[in-house]
Amino acid sequence: MIMQRFLYRVLRSSCALGLLWLSLSATAQAREHNILVLGDSISAAYGMSLEQGWVALLARQLKNEYPRQHTVVNASISGETTAGGLRRLPPLLLEHQPTIVIIELGANDGLRGYPLGTLRGNLVKLVHLSQDAGAEVILLPMEIPPNYGTRYTSGFRQSYVHVAQETSSTISPFILDGVATNPGLMQDDGIHPTVEAQPKLLHNVLPTVIEALAQ
Repeated sequence: MIMQRFLYRVLRSSCALGLLWLSLSATAQAREHNILVLGDSISAAYGMSLEQGWVALLARQLKNEYPRQHTVVNASISGETTAGGLRRLPPLLLEHQPTIVIIELGANDGLRGYPLGTLRGNLVKLVHLSQDAGAEVILLPMEIPPNYGTRYTSGFRQSYVHVAQETSSTISPFILDGVATNPGLMQDDGIHPTVEAQPKLLHNVLPTVIEALAQ
């Protein structure tokens, strides 16, 4: 009888530990694949429905090709600047608890001629906020038209490299590579990509996202 009671207690303890482990594992897995995209009109699917944009395509591809759960939250707003992103990021991190944050900001800072020091400082703060919340960060570098002058456009481009090096974050290839210079893939304003260009945007970013998920 004593032995039976002992075995029962061991079995009950083992089951309890097993259930706790499964619960913790499920929680960890759910959080492990939480991706937050903080961007401007490029990621907010300007000129089309959100479901046609590259972020929605990313969510669908991850769901279709990978068996484990992925949650992609698109917190992008057309016209957003790095300063606006800084104001919105803390509550987004608290609400969604992402482990990967994709930052696609800065183009509107450049188009408005904001000082490059301000751009870099805001990007560094965005990265540090995300890292302090436990997330890996992917920076999507942006470009601005050459009519802003060689010094400014070159400094703008290098800002993303400097921020990635300073913060040990990951920098992605240019999301509009092969798109921005193709008029057939750009809307009439010459700034925003078309619906047809969205798979190309995803193609440019996806390898970096997959690598981050693997880590």
